[in-house]
Amino acid sequence: MKKQVLALTLGLFSLTIFAQKDEIKAIEKAVKKLDFKEAKTLISELEKNEDAIEEKYKAKYYFLKGSAYSKSNLAKSAAAYKKLIKVEKASGKIKYTKEARTKINDLVTVANNKAIEDYNSKNYKKAAKNFVLSYKLNPKDTASLFNAATSASIVKDYDTALKHYIKLKNLGYTGIATTYFAVNKANGQKENVGSKKNQETYVKIGTHEKPTFEISTSKKADIIKNIGYIYVNQGNPEKAIEALGEARKADPKDVNLIMNEAQMYIELDRMDKFGELMQEATKLDPTNPTLFFNLGVVNQNEGRMEEAKKYYGKALELKPDYQNALLNYAIAILAGEQAIVEEMNKNLSNFKKYDALAAKQKALYKEALPYLEKADSLERNYDSVRTLLNIYDTLEMTEKADALRPVFKEMRSKQ
Repeated sequence: MKKQVLALTLGLFSLTIFAQKDEIKAIEKAVKKLDFKEAKTLISELEKNEDAIEEKYKAKYYFLKGSAYSKSNLAKSAAAYKKLIKVEKASGKIKYTKEARTKINDLVTVANNKAIEDYNSKNYKKAAKNFVLSYKLNPKDTASLFNAATSASIVKDYDTALKHYIKLKNLGYTGIATTYFAVNKANGQKENVGSKKNQETYVKIGTHEKPTFEISTSKKADIIKNIGYIYVNQGNPEKAIEALGEARKADPKDVNLIMNEAQMYIELDRMDKFGELMQEATKLDPTNPTLFFNLGVVNQNEGRMEEAKKYYGKALELKPDYQNALLNYAIAILAGEQAIVEEMNKNLSNFKKYDALAAKQKALYKEALPYLEKADSLERNYDSVRTLLNIYDTLEMTEKADALRPVFKEMRSKQ
């Protein structure tokens, strides 16, 4: 009885192997006919238990699977070719490995070109996915991971971008690499062909021409910087400061890094540190009006109006039509009005002192007026119009007040 059972088992095993052989032949026939739909249908039955495929058929099976999915599923195709290479390496019988490696390189090129096409057409979300696919197909292609992070950042998918940038940082990616290109004769497009070997092969067989290459600069500082910027956008000032501080060590003369780090200190209500960084930034970029404007704001918030006016004045020297600097300069001048008004209210019965204080108030108005008028001429807003009208009335500038009154009335109705 035991022998009979053994004989039946062997018989079933032989039938399974025979079926595998026939199925693989059928897949091969479908692939040769370019009937990939049929090939994938046949493959779907075998891939349910790929480990059971006899070793001598596995390499061929994976090669056919890679061929069947090469147009429709680049990742699945590449995975099949990689399994093929692994199988042949383990067995020592090399038949398809060389061609499989070429196929994988071709898939990388296809994925990368799709990603570049998506990026150039501003479909950044799709570009990010295809760049990631290109990286997964060839983990040595860390440039594609960087491009995926950049694309994700553009569409504000900060979680995905941050994940990619952190991985690049941990990998020690610098981006210093040689990229090989060649023009595809079929469509006239310049393509990233993946490697120098591919470039030489494509030119030799005549599918491509005009081979070129580009050597990229280091992106190490950019990666750290972008990590910081993402934390900024995510509203995480502590982590942003840490990352931006690290980025500044790599690129200490980048004024934008200083400004972004300074902005985070505003979030933390550390205006002293903000001011220090702005001072540092003005030394690096002494012709940047925004830096001096920010220093004006810091001093104004601390009640140092004369210092604030000095910095606003510097900003206006560099950019005479800087509206915010004009408005803030006027506000810094008018900051002295409150103390005058308080004194006026204390001296209502002292006509001589009251009149002297009123004259002082008018002097402030006259000093602030040119800045307010110029700001208003650049861009009108409710607060500046209201302030101007009040000043015109106080200074008895009737003609200007009457001209501005209907404007103010209309703006007030829309508030």
